[in-house]
Amino acid sequence: MTMNIPGTAANLSLLPSRAPLLSRSGWGAFMLALIAVCAVAPALNLWVPEGSAFHMSSYAVALLGKIMCYAICALAMDLIWGYTGILSLGHGVFFALGGYVMGMYLMRQIGADGNYKSNLPDFMVFLDWKTLPWHWTFSDSFAATLLLVLAVPGLVAFVFGYFAFRSRIKGVYFSIITQAMTFAAMLLFFRNETGFGGNNGFTDFKRVLGMPIATPGMRMLLFVMTGVTLLAFFLLARWLVGSKFGRVLQAVRDAETRVMFSGYSPVGYKLTIWVISAMMCGVAGALYVPQVGIINPSEMSPGNSIEIAIWAAVGGRATLIGPIVGAFIVNGAKSWLTVTYPEFWLYFLGALFIGVTLFLPNGVVGLLKKLKGGAQ
Repeated sequence: MTMNIPGTAANLSLLPSRAPLLSRSGWGAFMLALIAVCAVAPALNLWVPEGSAFHMSSYAVALLGKIMCYAICALAMDLIWGYTGILSLGHGVFFALGGYVMGMYLMRQIGADGNYKSNLPDFMVFLDWKTLPWHWTFSDSFAATLLLVLAVPGLVAFVFGYFAFRSRIKGVYFSIITQAMTFAAMLLFFRNETGFGGNNGFTDFKRVLGMPIATPGMRMLLFVMTGVTLLAFFLLARWLVGSKFGRVLQAVRDAETRVMFSGYSPVGYKLTIWVISAMMCGVAGALYVPQVGIINPSEMSPGNSIEIAIWAAVGGRATLIGPIVGAFIVNGAKSWLTVTYPEFWLYFLGALFIGVTLFLPNGVVGLLKKLKGGAQ
């Protein structure tokens, strides 16, 4: 009689081998997306004449660049909601923090070219400030800005998540306090004395790294950087969810108590993915601001955070590609409806969320998989 002893080579051979990062067709689709972002879009925008039917307009570049920033947030939401079971209604605050860090750098790049011809940002001159506040100390350094884009959202997420997860707050209660967090942050940033531009925030950017920001070449460079970042984060997310770490996250989502009885501490895993997700949103915000040209406290509104959850739900949770698709579908519809039928946009958004919840619980990607499976 043969006994199976835990840890023996016989038992280890029964463990499932780690799946490849992407399948062959997946790598093909990934390379096509990379070529479209890095080669096709620049060629259509910069080299194809404006009168041509194949010309990609500057408006399309700005719109797609903005939606790709949103797609990074949706991907970050999928990591914590789809794979870990944590519904955040406050991820907009991490997006805005990354945007404000980049906005501070861009405001310093204006230099004496502002309306008041001062090295201080215009809003500070208007408020009769004489010096920069302490939290603007490193805002003139691009290297420090890149570091702070990750560090500020990450630190805020770590402090908030540490106390929330240690207190075992979960479910709807966690969702409510994340929404309260982003609402409190929005009210704080509305105040002029905080040094973040108050109501108006930051705008009128002129340069980045000393180069004009409004040129077609710079706009396309930002577009390409955003697309490459989105694809890189997609690969990172695939690697995370396919690792042992990712399997523990999914176990926490499905049966957290059983995970604890198995000898794992869910707090560390939840906190780690929470911080990673927040940092991804911070990077998205930093890429968003120079393309849109403004950052203000409205980016922290609870409604914006709810929209991030809607993108993930519409596309399909726990699929990674689904939330990206959802971000493009919802924001594409928003761009059209807010121009054509602006009074119906919020009704459409609410109906879309209810309809997906009731009839497409696995989102658009889940429906496509179901249809593909039925066709075979």
